[in-house]
Order: sequence, then structure tokens, then C-alpha cells
Amino acid sequence: MTPNPFLGVIFHWLGGLASGSFYVPYRGVKKWSWETYWLVGGVFSWIVCPWILASLLTNDLWHVVSQQSPSTLWWTYFFGVLWGFGGLTFGLTMRYLGMSLGMGVALGYCAAFGTLLPPIFKSIIPTIPVAQTIGQIASTTAGQVTLAGIGVCMFGIAIAALAGFTKEREMPEADKKKTIAEFNFKKGVLVATFSGIMSACFAFALTAANPIGEASLAAGTNKIWSGLPKLVVVLLGGFTTNFVWCVILNFKNKTGYQYTASVAKPEHAGLQASGSEHGGDVAGSLTEINLNVPVLKNYIFSALAGTTWYFQFFFYTMGETQMGKFGFSSWTLHMASIIIFSTMWGWILHEWKGSSRKAHTLIATGIAVLIISTIIVGFGNYLGISK
Repeated sequence: MTPNPFLGVIFHWLGGLASGSFYVPYRGVKKWSWETYWLVGGVFSWIVCPWILASLLTNDLWHVVSQQSPSTLWWTYFFGVLWGFGGLTFGLTMRYLGMSLGMGVALGYCAAFGTLLPPIFKSIIPTIPVAQTIGQIASTTAGQVTLAGIGVCMFGIAIAALAGFTKEREMPEADKKKTIAEFNFKKGVLVATFSGIMSACFAFALTAANPIGEASLAAGTNKIWSGLPKLVVVLLGGFTTNFVWCVILNFKNKTGYQYTASVAKPEHAGLQASGSEHGGDVAGSLTEINLNVPVLKNYIFSALAGTTWYFQFFFYTMGETQMGKFGFSSWTLHMASIIIFSTMWGWILHEWKGSSRKAHTLIATGIAVLIISTIIVGFGNYLGISK
């Protein structure tokens, strides 16, 4: 099957839509602490969906994974664990900065590190399993166009982040709290920086997992689905990190009862997904507080969020198969698409309400630049295939 970069761009856009939208269902969760709904959603993101869809759409999944060398499995899992730290703190970024600004900052770092470091390291350490070094990519017209598209993407991300900073400076504290209950710019930027850098390890994990995809192809799997077995191992690493931390918080905050309880403790009665990770004081007398927990709805909303999250990488692996020899650019396309759609949700959820014309102009410009960058990257990949 001849790669089709423009089809790949569409797949990456679909993945960006899934990633930019996944946090929305969590807003329907009530009277559960962050660690509870994050872990429930994560079970679907990192365990249930990867195994079910890979089992249904690829051939001989268990044999493909089990026949891999210990080195391949270890590095894929290890980078998945590191990426898990980024995913773990990504939810905190949303809480402190909101969807539009939080994703803009975190994904800016993630795009830069995840896209460019693998080929740069290939230049330094030839044994790294990346198709080309940065010098080899830049030596062709197709590679130069692709790198130019990545540069345009980085510029668009910077404009989007500047728009967020402008909004943060202009909006009164009371208005920020109306849409983002725990808005904290300094804490949010620190968390977003850590999250973005660690999240870039996902690109390294997928590179380390290339032998798994090749084995799936050899087993007769259609190329477009051949990346799904890689996700089984990568996301197991991410699950490990998140599971350990969420369970620790369950013990620390005494929230482990929430998985089955239909009645909340008074200190958790006011919790919702946009609220505090650890609970807090509840105003009013206990007789005025509704302690009933919508357990089934919480599970449904968390499962929906987790499943939506998984589909970002479901479409990512499909898009990656269509990008030809410049597959490293897939990470940039993914990040750009996420920012585009998360900003859309930021508008829908009124996170930009009350900000100035300057802030709105900046974010609109940033989104336009990101859209243009995806077209340039797609064209660069097309030139690489047509040569």
C-alpha cells in the first residue's frame, strides 16, 4: 500500500479531535476525587481499549508481542512509564490553566522534544532505531519542506501560548475562577512544562516499538492497523505510572471508598471533575448537603473520557503509516491538531470570555498558523514519497 500523507494528516486531525475532547466527559463526574476518576478512565485508556481493538483488528496479537526481544519490550515499556508521568501531570495542567492555555503550553514542549529529539539523537548515536538523522532529512527538498512545516507549527504553538499569557494577564481573577475553579498560572506553567517534556517520551516509545509493528505486518495485519500492537506495550507503561500514583492518593486522601460507595463523605460532597484533587471544606449544614453519589454516571463519564483519550493514538498509529519516510513528523501533526481542537473546546466552554480583542486575535492567528503547518508537513511528506 502506497502511503498517502494527506490521508495521514486527516487521521492525525481525528486523533487531535479525540485528544482535545477527552477531558470534556470528566466534567460530568460528581463527588469523586481526581485520583478516582482519573484511574477509572485510565483503565479504559491504557488497558481495555488497546487490547480489545488490537485483538479485533490485527492478527495473532499475543504471539506478535510475546516473540519480541526483552530489549524491545523493555525500552518500549520504559519509555511508556516515563510518558506516564507526563500524562499523569497533564490532567493537573488542565485543572490549573484550563483546556486552551494548558494544552498550548504543555504541547508546545511536547511537540518540540517529541518531534526533533529522535532524529537528533540518531545523529549522535547511530544505533538508535530511527529511520533518518536530522542531517539526512535536511539534505532533500522534501525533508526541508517537512522541517519548514514543523518550524511553522512551533511558531503557531508559540502564538497560541502568547494568546494564553495575554488572556491570563488581562482577565480579573474572579472571571478566571468562574471557568477554571483552581486557576493558578505559576503552578500550572511548572506542571505543564514537566508534563510536556515527559509526554514527549511517547514518541521514543513508539520508535522503540517499531519491531512490534513490523512483526504484526509479517503476521498478515493490514499496514494501517499495524501500529496498534505497539500501543498495548506502550500504554501498559503509562498505566503503571498512573495506577501507582492514583492508588497512593487514594490511601493518602482516604478516597478509595469512592469506587463503590453510593454516599460521599461530607468533605467530598462538593467535588466535581473541575474541582479539587483532595476535597475541601463544604459550606452549609450536613442536612443541606446532597451526599448521594451518581456512581453509574461517574463510571460512564469516566469510561467515555478514557475511551475518547485512547482514540487519539488509535488514529495516530493509522496516520503514522501514511507519512512515508518522514514519519517523525507525525508527532508535530498530532500536537498541532490537539491544540486546534482543545482551543475550540476552550471557546465553547467560555474560557476566553472577557479576554481582549488582542487575545482573541492572537489565538485565532495561532490556530490559522497551525492549520497551515499541517498542510506544509503533509506536502513535504508527499514530496518524499513522489521522489
